[in-house]
Amino acid sequence: MIPSSTVFYGAVISPTSLTTYLALPHALLSVSTAGEIEWLEHDVPASQLQDVLARHGILSDVDLVEIRKGEFLMPGFVDTHTHAPQVPNIGSGQQHELLDWLAEVTFPMEARFGDVEFARGAYLPIVKRFIDSGTTTCCYYGSLHLDSTKALADIVHASGQRAFVGKCNMNRNSPDYYVEPSAQDSMQATRDLISHIRALPPKHPQRSEKPNAADALVQPVLTPRFAISCTPELLTSLGELAASDRSLAIQTHISENESEVVFTKSLFPPELLRCAPHPIHGSVTYAGVYEAYGLLRENTILAHAVHLEPKEVEIIKRTKAGVSHCPTSNFNLRSGCAKVGMLLDHGIKVGLGTDVSGGFSPSILTAVQHASICSKVVALESSADSSASGTDKFASRQLPVATLLHLATLGGAQVCNLEKRIGSLEPGKAFDALVVSVRSDAGNPGIWGFDLDQDFGLDHVEGDRGRRKTEKKELEAMLERFLFCGDDRNIRRVYVQGRSIGGKEFRA
Repeated sequence: MIPSSTVFYGAVISPTSLTTYLALPHALLSVSTAGEIEWLEHDVPASQLQDVLARHGILSDVDLVEIRKGEFLMPGFVDTHTHAPQVPNIGSGQQHELLDWLAEVTFPMEARFGDVEFARGAYLPIVKRFIDSGTTTCCYYGSLHLDSTKALADIVHASGQRAFVGKCNMNRNSPDYYVEPSAQDSMQATRDLISHIRALPPKHPQRSEKPNAADALVQPVLTPRFAISCTPELLTSLGELAASDRSLAIQTHISENESEVVFTKSLFPPELLRCAPHPIHGSVTYAGVYEAYGLLRENTILAHAVHLEPKEVEIIKRTKAGVSHCPTSNFNLRSGCAKVGMLLDHGIKVGLGTDVSGGFSPSILTAVQHASICSKVVALESSADSSASGTDKFASRQLPVATLLHLATLGGAQVCNLEKRIGSLEPGKAFDALVVSVRSDAGNPGIWGFDLDQDFGLDHVEGDRGRRKTEKKELEAMLERFLFCGDDRNIRRVYVQGRSIGGKEFRA
């Protein structure tokens, strides 16, 4: 008999807001055969396990998965910004800032992906790296090549990962060997990719109701690389395509580097934006350029946002676009520190991005660690600024663990406009999740294992006065260790839509 549900029993962590999360030491969570979370019981002692299962009508046909001590279940990571064809360059070009890095390191590598066979071979291990790092949803930039980006979409689809895949639009300010010949060619290739991705068959059992296009694991995304690389004609055409299909997500870069901002403004002077499809009057801003061409809305993902002007913050808030915070890349390319706390105080959606290979790690855990450091740098700088407000909730303060967890999971889902489907472990959502181990047998010497706490009597002692920790406090401590010291060795299993697709224990 095939079990009607899979039920997980043990510790569960799930974000509930920017400042709170569930830490449940003895939870019971049921997942349907379609990969949907059916119900979640918060506190089930072992002595009551069978009674609770019976109350939910589960008497025998159940696959019970017990989470061991020192392990917990949590939502999968959402990587809101990365470049798949840059992965071979991880760790290269550290001496450059953005524009020189693109010219000297990045464009030559991306050009290699014009060879479809090369692309297919490279994308297989690339996608696996992101999955095994705990990324259940990933926003991929491909190269400008149609066939190679189709191959990327095929490989992501075959892997079972949830993703947005886009072909870069770039028909100017790129080297002769790596540029699209015209806006028309760029648009035709974009439409072909959209059709290809939407024709991919369902990868998981369908729910009882009629399938919705938004439920597809792999979705197309319009990908103007950045304003610098797109002519007004190309941006106009992309805006028209976006307007004709509100379900199409959009991803691009904004205000990453000061030189980039200056160059963008020079390419889009006020007189040009006054003639744009959505005319902009007054001073030019980077965000204003995208708004002028109809590319800012609730499913737009803006990477970086390091050097935003106050006017731009208001534009992003008004258009309901989201920001992908990529601290590893911003440190590495010396772009600066994004003021994430300020964005959160303005009610702007923020998630995390690895931005490989500006970022030198495919793991959102690295982004979490650097987001924490970035917030502390901003706080240190603002402490000497008399204009800093004492009433701000997040601005000018370091980000707490609850906020970092939110950015890595539910915040990323919000940026992708998928918060109703993923980002937390709630009934009615897809089961996109990780089984995390902070035990010594995970093999990560950077983490002091929970089992060592037990061996040395540290598991129930808190503070100098020897107060006993609650199990909830122990679980919160495990989460913090994982976020700040963890890596792929601590990720035992990766689930998307209820299917095991990766992790240390995965066997194809």
